[in-house]
Amino acid sequence: MRRLGPDDDPDRLYTVTGGRSRADESRFDLVTLVVSECDPTPGMQSEHARILAMCQYPMAVVEISAELRLPVSIVKILLCDLLDGGRITARHPRSAPAAAQLPDPDLLKEVLVALHRL
Repeated sequence: MRRLGPDDDPDRLYTVTGGRSRADESRFDLVTLVVSECDPTPGMQSEHARILAMCQYPMAVVEISAELRLPVSIVKILLCDLLDGGRITARHPRSAPAAAQLPDPDLLKEVLVALHRL
């Protein structure tokens, strides 16, 4: 997780989050994929608008944080706002159907054997 750096103005971060310092940690982790469900609207907070514009395709929370140059904790608060408003959907990669999650164990064994032969 990124710590506040010399370029991070604590007053600005306070304003961006509306004074909130924590998000519901169970809703997002670093690899949660976020997708916009709408376009930004006029008058929307600039960080919210940037997230919606960035997330036309699935993007991980950590990527959003890096792109916005904001700490992950701040991004999670912003994402909670958007999720509560129905403006984004969020899904952890592990929530895909079980068959799509893991490769066939026999195939993995064959790959391992082939690697040992190299």
